[in-house]
Parts: sequence; C-alpha cells; structure tokens
Amino acid sequence: MTEIETGGVRRIAVLGEMLELGDEAVEAHREVGRMAAEYGVDLVVAVGGEMAQQLALAAGAAGVPDVAMVADNATAAAFVDSVLQPGDIVLTKASRGGMLWQVAQALTGQPVTGISGH
Repeated sequence: MTEIETGGVRRIAVLGEMLELGDEAVEAHREVGRMAAEYGVDLVVAVGGEMAQQLALAAGAAGVPDVAMVADNATAAAFVDSVLQPGDIVLTKASRGGMLWQVAQALTGQPVTGISGH
C-alpha cells in the first residue's frame, strides 16, 4: 500500500488469517495489524476466527481508525460493499486457504469461485 497514492481517499484492507504459521501465528497476526496502522489504513476488515481477532485488536490498538471483525468472506464482501465510497482503495490479503479473492470477485461483480474454480 505504500506505493499507492491515495489522494485523500480511504484505504480499506480486508485481511484474513495466515495459515500454517505454528507457534508464531499469534504474534504474526498482531504484527500485520500494527503494519496496517503504520501504512495508514483507514479500515481493517479482519476475516476469520481467533487469529483474525488478534489482527483486529492489534490494528485498533495501533491506531487504525475503524476495525471490523467478520467470520467469513461473504460477510466481508457484504460489509465492505455497504461502506464502500467512490475512490476507495481495497486490498484483500490472506493465505491461499483464506480464499479472499472471493471478496474481490464479489466487489467487482464477478462470479465468486471456490478453491476448485480457479
């Protein structure tokens, strides 16, 4: 996101869980939350369970102005669609197993595909 010139528009990051991190999972998710604040993200939408919650809590504590926690991709897409304003920049990122491409597909009007649909 540092390379994107936003010109005053909002930066929205839809961030899912990073799978298979083992013992470092909690701290890694917290670090992503802190990085969102460092990069000036205006809204973090954390998608998933316990690790996404760690990410969301760290993002809020580090200064991200708005943080939302949702359980799944469909809810994330519906939520982001409901708050999206013209000019907003949306980043989706998770490990492949998080399938956050589904959020991007939904927001751009494409058919939503599952893991076997790529």
